[in-house]
Amino acid sequence: GSRASSTAVVAGKRHFGSLVASSTSSTAVSSHSGTSSALLLRYNKSCSSAAAARYFSSTEEKKEGDAPAEEAAGDEEDAEAAAAGDAGAEAPPSREQELEKEVKDLKDQLLRSLAEQENTRTIAKRDVASAKSFAVSSFAKSLLDTSDNLSRAMESVPEEYRADTDNHPVLATLYEGIKMTDENLLKAFQKNGLVRYSTVGDKFDPSEHDALFEYPDPNLEVGTVGQVMKAGFKLNDRVIRAAEVGVIKKA
Repeated sequence: GSRASSTAVVAGKRHFGSLVASSTSSTAVSSHSGTSSALLLRYNKSCSSAAAARYFSSTEEKKEGDAPAEEAAGDEEDAEAAAAGDAGAEAPPSREQELEKEVKDLKDQLLRSLAEQENTRTIAKRDVASAKSFAVSSFAKSLLDTSDNLSRAMESVPEEYRADTDNHPVLATLYEGIKMTDENLLKAFQKNGLVRYSTVGDKFDPSEHDALFEYPDPNLEVGTVGQVMKAGFKLNDRVIRAAEVGVIKKA
């Protein structure tokens, strides 16, 4: 009976021990499981944070990378718009515009041609008038010496003999004949536009007079013609020979 009791006691102890061990093992497993769960939770949080950080970083980089791309796209659109505008500006003119331009060019050419013709007619008319007016220039110049000689012949006769037909009838008659010849020659000159000018007392004009000398004369104004050595001639108001004179100066 006592052996059976001992066996029962031993069996009970073993059963209790196994229960304790099982309980301890369960507690340890439970504790390890809790620890593992906590570690796994922190790991998941860490991974989530890292993933979130990478996501936001990549998003910002994408935004920064998209900004130049958007600017480039905007520049390309502006370039395309400018190209389209240039294409529109360089568009070939219509047939109506071409005809209008052609008419404008032809009208301009016509006006220029008419202006050139008018200028040609004006120049030709002026040349004809000039040729007509000064055609006798050479002939008139050749007769100026004759007029000068007649004037010198009259001046060579003393004044007191020019009208003395009683005492010096030959000189008076000669003077009268020379004077008439000179007057007729001057009338012929005037009919052809040739006029003799320059007398004592005229205002000195360098375009009409050649001053050979200057001298003082209280009876005449300074700067006027005092002596006429050779008369001047104009053909149709153009000087063909300047008068050779002496000019009065200050005393």
